[in-house]
Parts: sequence; structure tokens; C-alpha cells
Amino acid sequence: MLYAEERKDLCEVTRMMFDRFITNAAGGNISVRINEEHYIMTPTLMSQAKFCRLKPEEIIVINRDGEVLEGNGKVTREFNMHIAAYDARPDAGAVLHAHPKESMVFASLGLELPHLTEASRKLGEIKTLPFAPATSSELAATVSEYLKSRQDTLPVATLLREHGILVVDKTLRKGYDILERIEYNAYVNIQAKLFQALGEYQPSKASFAYNLEE
Repeated sequence: MLYAEERKDLCEVTRMMFDRFITNAAGGNISVRINEEHYIMTPTLMSQAKFCRLKPEEIIVINRDGEVLEGNGKVTREFNMHIAAYDARPDAGAVLHAHPKESMVFASLGLELPHLTEASRKLGEIKTLPFAPATSSELAATVSEYLKSRQDTLPVATLLREHGILVVDKTLRKGYDILERIEYNAYVNIQAKLFQALGEYQPSKASFAYNLEE
């Protein structure tokens, strides 16, 4: 089997993403760049049909044209968004797309996600991109344009209007780490709004020496 260990690890991360409500049965997909020629990727319907319980042989090995070289699965229609991300950021090693429970609030409302947790601040802005239909070439172009504008260091994360989140990072595990950081930050933001409505909290303009390397 090609890239057996990498495909096994992708199965583990995919399961964690579903079990921890970082995606739902409506979808999500993950890809990893193995080299200049090959990528591994979760198959279409990974959530709806399999609830993210994948076997290594179900992780597909594909080239940049979307041709399946190995694996018992079909290519997701959002493959074009993944390739657009890799082309925009040649330093990227993994692209994670998900529908996180808390972050979806901000994505659905078209809001930027402020940082209330130190762990997420190294990302800089987490904005919601303009709406483009799922799986469309328009969405891939929108993602590409934004990532090209963010030529700072990885990771980069952005919300997709009424759709979900996209995280681009150097490795699969680093990307998953960022997903969880963002989701916890979204939860804290929503709870903070409740405290603010009750008069128990007012946003602070205090500035601290954050550890942006952590």
C-alpha cells in the first residue's frame, strides 16, 4: 500500500474531527501533500456515509489532476478547493476543511472571529470570505485569492460563508491543532457575548506580550 502510515494517520485525525464536533455529517474533507506528484485525501461522503470511520485503504492517493492512483473511494467535488489552496501556498503540506459546531456561527453570520484566547492569536485575522457555492470553481477562486493575499507564515485559517472553515498548514497534525484552537476560541467568544449581555463583562482593549510561536 502506498503511504500506509500517512493514510493511517489521516484516518485517526478524521475520526477525531468528527467525534469532537469539529465537523458534522454534512461533510468536510482533508488532504495531505505527500510530494510534488501525489496527495492523499479523504474520499467523498466520508461523513455522511461513514461518520468519519475510515480505513487506510479508503484514503485515496491522487495526483493534482484528481486521478485516483490507489484507494477504495472517489474524489470529493471539493478537490478543486484543495488544489487551489496548494497552488496559492506552495509551502502548505495539509489542507483541512470542516464544519465546526461553534465556528459555524461566525461563518454563517459572515463575521470575523476575534481572538479571546492566546492560543489562536498567532493566526492573525480569521475572517469570513464572501459566499460562493460549495464545490464551485468560484469558491476555489475565492479561497485562492485570499490565500495569495496571506503570504505570511503558516498556518492560515479562514471561514467560508454559510459553509465551514478552511485551515492550511505545514503538516496534518499541526493543521488539526489549529482547528481545535479556533473552535475553542469560537466557543469562548459566544460565551463572552452572553456574559456581556448580562452586564458581567465588557470587552477590554488591554494588550499583552503574547507568545505567537506557541
